[in-house]
Amino acid sequence: MTMTDAVGRIQQIQSTLTMLSAPVARTQAGATTGSTTAAGSTTAAGTPAASAPTASADLFADALAGAAAPSAVADTGSAAGASGAAPLPAPASADAARLIEAARTYEGVPYVWGGTDPASGLDCSGFVQRAYADIGIQIPRVTWDQMNAGTHVPSLAEAQPGDLLFSHDGGHVSMYLGGGKAIDAPQPGQTVAVRDMWETDANITTIRRILPAAPEGAASVAPADLAAASVAPASAASGAADTAYAAQAAFLASMAR
Repeated sequence: MTMTDAVGRIQQIQSTLTMLSAPVARTQAGATTGSTTAAGSTTAAGTPAASAPTASADLFADALAGAAAPSAVADTGSAAGASGAAPLPAPASADAARLIEAARTYEGVPYVWGGTDPASGLDCSGFVQRAYADIGIQIPRVTWDQMNAGTHVPSLAEAQPGDLLFSHDGGHVSMYLGGGKAIDAPQPGQTVAVRDMWETDANITTIRRILPAAPEGAASVAPADLAAASVAPASAASGAADTAYAAQAAFLASMAR
């Protein structure tokens, strides 16, 4: 639940408290004129009659519980959605994990043809060159040279995270992330971003593996789940709002009882 939702819930609680205070005031006014039930009176069944303030307090506490319930349902749904997101395949090596982490630091940098400086913009080949340089690997500047670097990968079925996908006869390059995802600097007016792959074996010119092969028996290094990374700040904010709301609700409920 966002902070805006939390404020809205608190306002609903305040409105409920205002409405409940009206019957309590009327009951107290009636008590001074003898119109209310005596404190020691009983119902026809012999059960002590509940005072209006107590009944109103119970109603208010129930209203608090009802207001909290939608938040709990929403949070459960969000958790299910996050857990249902398919994680990316684990990179074959620590080098691949570092490369993908480096590449993702440029998300949001605008596409600029011929760009090699993230401060002003990057083009597709400038972006991958920069990401590889960040982990200490030098590759050529332009796609037509980059597509001759490293080793050839026969098909997408054999591609690994960190491999470079060249399309349009070498006119464009993207970085394969696995799980149907790629990252690139796409075209003017757009920015470096993770996206669903449109590349297939039919439209890929070549796939190149630049990273050194992982040693035999080396453990895979799992990257951060893209979905989790994109919602983590929102989840943290939601958790803080829920905590504050729950504390206020508990306090108001204790005062109403």
